[in-house]
Formats: sequence, C-alpha cells, structure tokens
Amino acid sequence: MKTDIQIAQEAVMEPIVEVAKRLHIEADDLELYGKYKAKISDGYLKKAEGNPDGKLILVTAINPTPAGEGKTTVSVGLGQAFGRLGKKAVIALREPSLGPCFGIKGGAAGGGYAQVVPMEDLNLHFTGDFHAITSANNLLAAMLDNHIQQGNALEIDTRQVVWKRCLDMNDRVLRNIVVGMGGKADGVVREDHFVITVASEIMAVLCLSEDMEDMKERLGRMVVAYNRQGEPVTAADLQAVGAMAALLKDALKPNLIQTLEHTPALIHGGPFANIAHGCNSVRATKAALKMADYCITEAGFGADLGAEKFFDIKCRIAGLKPDAVVLVATVRALKYNGGVAKADLTEENLEALAKGIVNLEKHIENLQKYKVPVVVALNSFVTDTEAEVSYVKEFCEERNCEFALAEVWEKGGEGGTALAEKVLRTLETKESHFEPLYGDALTLKEKIETVAKEIYGAGAVSYASAAQLQLKRLEELGFGGLPVCMAKTQYSLSDDPALLGRPEGYTMQVREVYVSAGAGFVVALTGAVMTMPGLPGKPAALHIDVDKDGVITGLF
Repeated sequence: MKTDIQIAQEAVMEPIVEVAKRLHIEADDLELYGKYKAKISDGYLKKAEGNPDGKLILVTAINPTPAGEGKTTVSVGLGQAFGRLGKKAVIALREPSLGPCFGIKGGAAGGGYAQVVPMEDLNLHFTGDFHAITSANNLLAAMLDNHIQQGNALEIDTRQVVWKRCLDMNDRVLRNIVVGMGGKADGVVREDHFVITVASEIMAVLCLSEDMEDMKERLGRMVVAYNRQGEPVTAADLQAVGAMAALLKDALKPNLIQTLEHTPALIHGGPFANIAHGCNSVRATKAALKMADYCITEAGFGADLGAEKFFDIKCRIAGLKPDAVVLVATVRALKYNGGVAKADLTEENLEALAKGIVNLEKHIENLQKYKVPVVVALNSFVTDTEAEVSYVKEFCEERNCEFALAEVWEKGGEGGTALAEKVLRTLETKESHFEPLYGDALTLKEKIETVAKEIYGAGAVSYASAAQLQLKRLEELGFGGLPVCMAKTQYSLSDDPALLGRPEGYTMQVREVYVSAGAGFVVALTGAVMTMPGLPGKPAALHIDVDKDGVITGLF
C-alpha cells in the first residue's frame, strides 16, 4: 500500500475554479492561492445567506489511542461517498497545526484514499491563516508591554498580565520565560509565557466570529491584564483592535480545496480540542450549510472533548442545530482500551474487545444526552475479524445506534457508501431534538461539574485554591453566564491519561480557571494538560525532507 503522501502526490486535482463552479461560486468570488487553493469572498458569503440550510452532520470519535481511529479520514470518505450516491455535500474541517505535524500526531488531511489535497500545502503553511493569527496575537502582546514601558496610563499590574505570546510549534522551553531583561529601554522585567497558536484566544475568536464587525467586537473584549484595582484591561483599552483586524482580514475568509475525488472541502480555523474549543470556523460551517444539501464537519479528539465543545460552545454561540452524529471507532482502539499492547492488536481478542468497548459505550451515552441521532462508524482494518466486527455491530444496535463499516482509507468514497446510506436513513427516519447539556443560568462551578460528572464520569471535582479564587472573581466580574471550555487530556475520559476504558467515580482536578471574554467562554485547566506542548523524543520532523525538485517526503 502506498503512503498517504504518495497517494496525495499522485492525485490529479481539478482547478479550484472548477470545484467552485459546481457549488455555483463564480471565479470573481474566489481569491486564488495558486491553482488548487482559494479563499471565498465576503461578497459570496453575503449572497449565499438567503439559501436554505442543508443537513448538519458531526463526525466525532472515541478517545484517541496509539492504535489510531481515523476521524478525519472517515469525515473525508463520508463526503466522497455522498458524492458517489449523487448527493451534494461539502466537508468543513479544521486546518492543521505545525506543532503536531513536526511532533508526533502528524497532519490532518485524512489518510489513504480519503484525503483532502493539496495535502502538503494544507499541512504546512496553507494560506497563511495561522501566521496571521500568530502575528495578531504577538502584536497585542507587544502593544501591551509597550504601554507599560511608556508610562502605563492604564495602571496595569505587571503581576496580573494574562495575555500570552504564541507560536505555532511545540516548544516546551517557551512555556515560562522572562521578558524585559537588559537596560531600562528594554522594557519592564516580568515573567511571561507562550502558548501554541491553536490555543490563542484569537484563534477561538476568529473561529466563532460571524463577520468582520463581530470579530472586531470580540477582539476588543479580550482581557489582557488586570489593573492595580483588580479590574480587567482589554485589547480595546490598548487601542489594538484595528491593527489586529487588519492582520486578520484575509484569515477570516474560509478556504476552499478538494478531496481526492473532488468533493469540495472548506478548511478553516484550527483550535485544539484538548486545550481550546476544537471546532472549525462558524463561517465555514454556515457557508457549507448554504452551499450544499449536506455539511459534514468534525470536532477534535474524542467526543468527550470535541463533540461536547461543538454542542455546548459552538452550537450555543452560533445557533447551529446538528441533525446527526457519526461516532468513529476501531476494533484495534477498543482492544487497546481493553488492555492489549499495541504490538498485539492484530490478533483476535474478543475478551479484550468486550472489556474496552465500554469506552465506546460511554461516548454513545454522552452523545444521546444531546438528543441527536447517532451512527457508529467502525473504521476498518485488514486485521479485524468477522467475530470482532459482529460483536461491535450488535453492541451498537442494542443501544439504538445505526452501525456501518467504513473502508474509506483503502477504497475512498466507494468504501464509505454503506456508512453514507446509514447516515441518510438516519436523517430520514430519526429526528434531532438537539439541546445543550446545561443552561446559561448555572454558575461556572455548576457548569464545570455538570460536564465532569455527566460527560467524563467523575464522581467529584476538586479545585486548587487559585482556581477557587479565580472562579469567584470571574463571577463577580460578570462572566458567570458564559459556557465553560474544559482543557483536559484527550487520551482518557478522565483527567489522567493513563485511565483507559470507562473510568468512573474519580475526583477531577481543576488547577486554573481564566476567561476568554472575546471568544465567549471560561477555560478550566484540569490535570496536567499543557497549553504549549513539547516535542517527543523522536519528533516527526526528523523524517521530513524535500528533494532538489521540491518534492516533500516523510510528512506521513
């Protein structure tokens, strides 16, 4: 079998203007980035607002394991399968971060014969959106420190600066730094921090904004520090909004590319789900709903993170109502949850499968709490046995879930037609009565504890003393009505990555709480999750190269 990058490099792509034409997007409504990438103009998005909405299908997954789940691969393959069935579908996904590409996870273009292309461009610099977000974030940081240096008219308490610099790379040494060292002209000495770009509040703001006006309002609300009286200081107070918006002008426009089978794909925004809200942009999702009869989108990592935030943050803020959910699992990952070592996952083991399938069970139960129909997609591997597949199928159907085998990695859209047919049947026969998990009127603690107990299976929540004070202060400042964004390990339903399967009754640890006032949510950091990841012992970057003809190798 060829590698993902070999398959992608051999693909014959259509000019993006031809892909757009099938969506009734004229060439004048595209801003081209070469032959195969384009941004969609604000003018087109405005014109499309009168179109009826298509059906919204969310693709999510069980907790990720080293065995692999293939959520993006299934999302892409499902979109291709809809095309093979004569249905008009658009895929709406996130842009990849450079951190995982050069770290351990790899890119986010799908895999095998279910990929979006050009995959090298997508996984590297793409259309520059992340660079624009990084620049806007660091411009605000520079203006903040310059304000302090130039007399500090806002009386900013340098011990309470909460705005962090960012970089789209895994670089642990930047987590905690000291700035302003040197002479008097070099600034005020203080401790500072970096987060990865996908954890920047500006990423969340861009992804949740309806248009430029909305984005500027959100940028202005972002809290950067507190003054000596304990009051919040915002980006608007620093008069930084206009310059940041200028940097983000083009980044706000959704990007259009295609799959290997020429299905249109809107790829826009990319917040991580373990440390941010994990969903592509509202603009891209709403545009896809106006362009096609079916919009297939995904949320990051497992359903306990990505899907919960899609429902409780993105849908709440944007007024979206999903019609169905596809929950991706693999036999291999379920056996891993049942205690089988990665090296032994190719062997049939029904006992381990029965033990590990409780992870899938919990995700099914969680999704059904949102009153949206669920279809389980078992991403197929050649080592899966008939007995194992039958066990998972029967397990899902007993829990009122449709079930389908997905063979999209090997067969592309053809391998996804069974799944597409099950999704279509679900849309026709089961009605969605979507509602968020909790109401706005609950306190921040009640919201955190609702998610921890209902979704993660915790028995209780313990707060560090700092988190207790932060919650009290945020309530007093008027942020209590916002939803919560839980920052948690992706590898477990709990806040401990070593607890596989379905941990229950444990105590979840909340160590820090802060507001993302522009995005419109309060972030709760749990366990040991980091907002600036580090590289592994043998990063993927060691194997990436480019030859004399400009051909990239080792990206996958």
